[in-house]
Order: sequence, then C-alpha cells, then structure tokens
Amino acid sequence: MTHSAHPVRSAIYPGSFDPLTNGHLSLIHRGLKMFDSLIVSIAVNPKKTPLFSVEERKALIRGAVGDDPRVEIDDFEGLLVDYAKKRQINVVLRGLRAVSDFEFEFQLANMNRRLSSELETVFMMTGEDYFYISSNLVREVASFGGNVEGAVPPNVLEKLKAKYAKK
Repeated sequence: MTHSAHPVRSAIYPGSFDPLTNGHLSLIHRGLKMFDSLIVSIAVNPKKTPLFSVEERKALIRGAVGDDPRVEIDDFEGLLVDYAKKRQINVVLRGLRAVSDFEFEFQLANMNRRLSSELETVFMMTGEDYFYISSNLVREVASFGGNVEGAVPPNVLEKLKAKYAKK
C-alpha cells in the first residue's frame, strides 16, 4: 500500500500587527500546530496612519518568529477574499480575545463567506495570558512611557521604546 503525501495546508493570518504582540505570536505558534504553513499578512489600510510602516512591521514579525520557513510574511490592500483567491488559500486564521471580539469577527467571517463561499475562517482563542492585550492598548501605554514588557516580543519592545523616545 502506498501513502500519498497529504496536501499542504496553509492559512492566512491577517491583521494590522501594529505592533505585533505576544498574543499574535502565540497564535502564530499555535496555528503552526494546525497548519503546515502560515502567511502572516499585514492588512494595509490607507485611511489609517500606523505607528510602524509595513516594512517595519514585516521586519518585527520576522524578528519575532525567527527564520521559520513555515511562516511567510506578506501584506495586502483591499478585500481579504481577493487576496486569499490570489494566494489560492481558502482558510483564514483569526484570534478571539474576548466576547467583544466575537460579534465583529462573526460579521467579518460571514461577509467573507458571502463574498467567497470557498473561504473558511478558523477561530482560535487567545491564550489566557494575553487576552487583555491589543495593539491599540500597547501603543497607548507605550506612548505614555508605560512598561509593555511581557506584552510584546523583546524586539518589538526595543522598537517601541525607540519610536516613543523620538516623540
């Protein structure tokens, strides 16, 4: 009996990652237990002014995940369904921190499914150590000189300190 190799299962983990938090990092590591590879993809919103540029965010994510070949870092503008089609991937990984995330994520997943019936969203609960952390909160605390150590990877912590030291 011959065993054929199973197809490679990839998922897209989209987000702004401005900045990457330990919650995001935990989700990437846990996602790699479910999928053979992950595309961590920065959603570029021209209407928003991010703290870190797309290139800075890519470098911070790469610095935090190391040179794991199973993790690709990319970016996209526009609809996630169009990006997923272009990349030929039909699974999206999303993290849920709290009940407050659920309603928005549920609407998003259902709209994405309306736009593309092939696209499935897999939700993963954020680890209990990180459920209170959001990029917005990290930025706000760091902007006032607060200590966000433990909320973000060490390379991100250094970049945040440098960013806000200039302001």
